[in-house]
Amino acid sequence: MILAVIASTFIMIGFVAKIGDFVNNHPSIKILALSFLLTIGTLLVAEAFHYEIPKGYAYFAMAFSFIVELLNMKLGKMRKIL
Repeated sequence: MILAVIASTFIMIGFVAKIGDFVNNHPSIKILALSFLLTIGTLLVAEAFHYEIPKGYAYFAMAFSFIVELLNMKLGKMRKIL
């Protein structure tokens, strides 16, 4: 387990520049990431008060918004071409 954490840390360090450039080039991804953090934080606070929210709802909402954002980015590229 320790080796897996160490390996994943080095992988994250290796990709941090590419991911940072991607996020800086697409500002809407920053808002999307913030909304994901707020969603996860809300779920954690709800669980702290012993209120169970099915994780499937949150995962579906995050996946749906991510797919919509990907489609929006593709549409933006197509508009630039046309």
